[in-house]
Amino acid sequence: MIITTEATAGASPDVDRQTAPRRRRGPAASQWTAVGFAAPLLVYLIVFYAYPLARNIDLSVHDYTIRAFVQGNAEFVGFEKYAEVFGSATFPTALWNTAAFTVGSIVFQFAIGLALAVFFRSGFRLSGLLRAMFLVPWLLPLIVSASTWAWMLNSDNGIVNSVLAAFGGEQINWLTSPDTALLSVTIANIWLGIPFNLVILYSGLQNIPGEVYEAASLDGAGPWKQFWSITFPLLRPVSAITILLGLIYTLKVVDVIWIMTTGGPGDASTTLAIWSYREAFGTGQPDFSPAAAVGNLLILIALVFGFLHLQLQRRQEDS
Repeated sequence: MIITTEATAGASPDVDRQTAPRRRRGPAASQWTAVGFAAPLLVYLIVFYAYPLARNIDLSVHDYTIRAFVQGNAEFVGFEKYAEVFGSATFPTALWNTAAFTVGSIVFQFAIGLALAVFFRSGFRLSGLLRAMFLVPWLLPLIVSASTWAWMLNSDNGIVNSVLAAFGGEQINWLTSPDTALLSVTIANIWLGIPFNLVILYSGLQNIPGEVYEAASLDGAGPWKQFWSITFPLLRPVSAITILLGLIYTLKVVDVIWIMTTGGPGDASTTLAIWSYREAFGTGQPDFSPAAAVGNLLILIALVFGFLHLQLQRRQEDS
């Protein structure tokens, strides 16, 4: 026993020296593995998010003309370009058009998408085929969809005016009248956004147990009562993220409006995104600094609504 104990005691320092480095290398190896997995994501975020944002801020606080952009010697002007944007006659119109375009698009996209999702939830025959057909606007390139809507709403030979004329209606200058230009691009954007809302909300409906509806039916609740008491409350988290994503997407819509009206006539359909694009690329004399300032304003608006969503979500989780 004594010999065994001594042998064991004598061997224990060697064992400790052999095992101790292994124990120290374990956490380090796992940390390097985690860094290796996270590195591609970090590089992606830095290259495609952090650097463009920093560059956009730099553009907005310097006076970047074409020559200064090439030579790299733009003058630092601080918040002068922001003051120029806020003092411009275009700013109130662009802000109002952005609000009207965004709210109108989101409300109708969400309402129609939710109605279609509830409709398709019943799982009737050919529901899968019809859902696939509703995805077509989402799958088409935006330039194709916008060009199609521009042709349909053409004042002279558009199909919409042709149908109105067949029923005795008057010709409407959808895209060239200040009264209807913003409405026209909003209708086109609603049509483009319905499939996204349909897919997300339909997926959310699949997570609501069918037993809840069966119990409600046994209690005498009709379809309308089931919608307001079961479907809408249980779908609230999915609805919130759908509206937030729709808001962010709609704020930055450029291609649809630019192809259909180029923000005109005048500034009738000019949003903040269109204004930023027009300042940078839409004229023969690019003015990058005001364009960057307007772009930063859009980013700030999106961040505000993103933080509001997080706060509401946190309150719901706490309650």
